[in-house]
Amino acid sequence: MRLLYLAYRIYCFFFRPLTLGVRVMMIRDKQVLLVRHTYMEGWFLPGGGVKRGETLEHAARRETREETGSALNNLSLVGAFTHFKEWKSDHNILFLSTDFTVNGEHDREIAEIRFFPLEDLPAGLPAGHRQRLEEYRDGKQPDPFGEW
Repeated sequence: MRLLYLAYRIYCFFFRPLTLGVRVMMIRDKQVLLVRHTYMEGWFLPGGGVKRGETLEHAARRETREETGSALNNLSLVGAFTHFKEWKSDHNILFLSTDFTVNGEHDREIAEIRFFPLEDLPAGLPAGHRQRLEEYRDGKQPDPFGEW
């Protein structure tokens, strides 16, 4: 998986793709569920790319099911955020779910899933993920069209 990820980064350098993805803040009891991938360092909000013919909501539900083994009962839109790092125009649609069921059966691209207190987020959490979680924790309404 690490070699595939490296090849994707090389592809991004040459072709500068436009990408659309979803992320989901899964929060319960002042804790957030995060994933650690097998091919990248750090912790991330569950999510991934939107497939052709797929709605944003369906993509969010599919990605959380694949990455965490979870079924989302409620889902609300937080905003659309843009990220211009790694030579791409990356657009993340962020959702929030506070009612979900976790069975823990995740796919092979995920090394670990774990709940973290919102007051003690882990090291290695990318800046966009950390900022959105801190805004939620502090009760701030984020600009729904900010940078990731």
